[in-house]
Amino acid sequence: MNNELFEAMDYLEKEKGIDKNLLLEALEAALISAYKKNFNSATNVRVDLNESTGGMHVYACKTVVEEVLDPQEEISLEKAREIDPNYDIDDVLEFEVTPKDFGRIAAQAAKQVVTQRVREAERGVIFNEYVDREEDIMTGIIQRKDNRFTYVNLGKIEARLPIGEQMPTEEYNVHERIKVFITKVENTSKGPQIFVSRTHPGLLKRLFEMEVPEIYDGTVEILSVAREAGDRSKISVYATDEEVDPVGSCVGQRGQRVQTIVNELKGEKIDIVQWSEDPVVYVSNALSPAKVLQVLVDEENKATTVIVPDYQLSLAIGKRGQNARLAAKLTGWKIDIKSESEAVEDGTLAVQQSDADFGEDSFE
Repeated sequence: MNNELFEAMDYLEKEKGIDKNLLLEALEAALISAYKKNFNSATNVRVDLNESTGGMHVYACKTVVEEVLDPQEEISLEKAREIDPNYDIDDVLEFEVTPKDFGRIAAQAAKQVVTQRVREAERGVIFNEYVDREEDIMTGIIQRKDNRFTYVNLGKIEARLPIGEQMPTEEYNVHERIKVFITKVENTSKGPQIFVSRTHPGLLKRLFEMEVPEIYDGTVEILSVAREAGDRSKISVYATDEEVDPVGSCVGQRGQRVQTIVNELKGEKIDIVQWSEDPVVYVSNALSPAKVLQVLVDEENKATTVIVPDYQLSLAIGKRGQNARLAAKLTGWKIDIKSESEAVEDGTLAVQQSDADFGEDSFE
């Protein structure tokens, strides 16, 4: 043991942020374990590291007792007082037992401790850096694939994109750049693990925050997202400033803002819906691009009956019921859609209305 070890610890504390005292404590524990293992000792021992001289000493500790039952752990009061007459029962005596060839073992133990602590510290730094990025977007490079994950290099760590979080309309090619949504950051015994998604609704929300300054600065808020990844999504938006058009802000001039997001999601259709506290208006908007004649509201069951022109029925329901399903998920209201002729026939439509346009947009 020499001063080089302590200088190395000083460097690690400064450059890696590893507490030197923790290193010393770990090294002392490792040296005690090495002593007991290599010298077949069950005796309680203490290691003293002298930073100023670079010296190392091992001391065996024995308790003063009236009658010795374990010579390795105990010393009689009579023998203790031969060393120092001031000793009494339950006092602890220390005897230096530093082996002559213990330096080699100590160096090996020191190397193992320092290596382990550096690895743990680096893992801790990576975990702390990425745990703050949960529910955020990062851009990475696809490194490799297997039958469970696509692995994405995010810089200091490789994230896992599970099969179930991959868009069915996308191919993931090695060396391709990709934006991913971080769903979970875990600190495991094998180091930090990051899981990411391409299907999470949060990805769509974050993309709009990146592209629309009004969302980023809080002028426009995204209140709800409903998504069937790779196919179609709906978002509801609201402007805190009455002078601001929330839908127009998200669309951008000539549709440029939303088109950038559509391109990123490989052609996923996006309906931008204006939020309203009035369920009649909100549900009507959510069924975009279909036109709605009337919305009947059942507040108690949080359910609505929506009447649409006959020629709009298939559009309102959507392919395999997708439009109605997304609208219900977006608004949180149950939606039952009827054609105008059906509603007239069963008496649901009380007042004939002309097609109403509640002002929503759909993009692809």
